[in-house]
Amino acid sequence: MIRIIVASIALALSAPLAAQDTMPPAPYAYRQLDNPAQEQAAQELMETLRCLKCQSQSIADSDAPMAGDMRHQVRIRIAAGESPDSIRGWLMQRYGDYVSYKPEVSASTWPLFAIPILLILVAAGILFGRLRRRA
Repeated sequence: MIRIIVASIALALSAPLAAQDTMPPAPYAYRQLDNPAQEQAAQELMETLRCLKCQSQSIADSDAPMAGDMRHQVRIRIAAGESPDSIRGWLMQRYGDYVSYKPEVSASTWPLFAIPILLILVAAGILFGRLRRRA
């Protein structure tokens, strides 16, 4: 009896996971825009956005369903006349700074830009101090 209860609970919990893979892709996930200039702008933007599931591919290169949804959003927003910068901002607001391969300096990302400079200055100070002691 306990096995039947455990099996039914496991089945009930796994049903939503199976449903996610059976959803059809978004219309513009794999279909290009009719206007070549708009498609070029969308493609350039998609090359600079990271797939959040793959994390090592851009959304233009990824086959993950989430990347397809992001490609669809980029294409329909470009077709609606939005600028690539506003679309990037919207995606960064929605998914965080990590989605962009070109992070912006903000309150949460400034250490990423400051720490390498500080490390170079510390290394230069140590090197300068050692060379000065030898002379």
